[in-house]
Amino acid sequence: MGKRTIIPFGPQHPVLPEPVHLDLVMEDEKVVQAIPRIGYIHRGLEHLTEKKDFKQMVFVAERICGICCFGHSVGYASAVENLMGIEIPPRAKYLRGIWQELERIHSHILWLGLLADGFGFESLFMHCWRLRERVLDVLEQTSGGRVIVSANIVGGVFKDIPNEQMPGIIEQLDSIREDYEAISRAFLDDQSVNNRLREVGVLSRQDAVDLSCLGPMLRASGVAEDVRLYEEPYATLGFTPITSDEGDCYARCKVRINEVTQSIDLIKAMADTIPDGELSTPLKGNPPAGSQGFYRVEQPRGESFYYVRGNGTKFLDRMRVRTPTSMNLAGMTKILQGCDLADVPMMVLTIDPCISCTER
Repeated sequence: MGKRTIIPFGPQHPVLPEPVHLDLVMEDEKVVQAIPRIGYIHRGLEHLTEKKDFKQMVFVAERICGICCFGHSVGYASAVENLMGIEIPPRAKYLRGIWQELERIHSHILWLGLLADGFGFESLFMHCWRLRERVLDVLEQTSGGRVIVSANIVGGVFKDIPNEQMPGIIEQLDSIREDYEAISRAFLDDQSVNNRLREVGVLSRQDAVDLSCLGPMLRASGVAEDVRLYEEPYATLGFTPITSDEGDCYARCKVRINEVTQSIDLIKAMADTIPDGELSTPLKGNPPAGSQGFYRVEQPRGESFYYVRGNGTKFLDRMRVRTPTSMNLAGMTKILQGCDLADVPMMVLTIDPCISCTER
């Protein structure tokens, strides 16, 4: 056994926008162990349930993360609806689905740009983010917000997308798809990209399951698990998760690339079949004392789990969030064991970490 040294990786790093902090135990150029350090940007958002009532907390939950913010508001609002026994109108489910898939598209394209930046492909980075701006334009046209949508309330949504606006959305998404497919070929077919990603950071199917990985990281190891399988309107539309069997960095990249085009198809299907009707269900009273509710929502990085508990007042007794990155950290430390130091930034990038979500 050679001499071991500990190298701090992060929380500031030129390749990573997220403040990931790892202690890397090294033998020469090989990583023997990776020890994550959590708590660098803790904000205490769950504690705000004591100061913000259960209706206001929708907008606090939305600010847990700036990229998967709409998914957080869906998770929180749905958990409270579960607690209070509220069924939201069908149109609200479709609107939530459209905005969730728009968020998934812009999150994945943002991540592709960061991956290109990690390679040093600055021009490709700018192409990805320029394309993402067009997705944000659609979000702005439909909700008034480019990133923070703020459309959810407990009981449904309070913003609508008029039916006559749907054909224009589909037309813009078709144009985005055409340019996106040209960009995605640079990631899937370029030899230098393949050299950096193929057979690097392999996570077996069994390890992915044993370590409770989520989202694209789990599906890239061959496990077809996605919360959207069990919720409307996805179940009605015949949704099938995107998977890959290789389990390496390339597979995680390929899954996200294919999920973007799948999300475009889902939005088009929802736009074509969205029912008319009310946007929300009226609320009566406060969450009952001792009542509990939970909800699982499939965000771009994986499944988030929301738990809420009422106490009979307008303030919740407890709100607890489990985010996908906090679950995927175990898988990340697994794939880092035995890798070269030069591959560490790429492996960390391919789990698409969100430390803002993880530490709240």
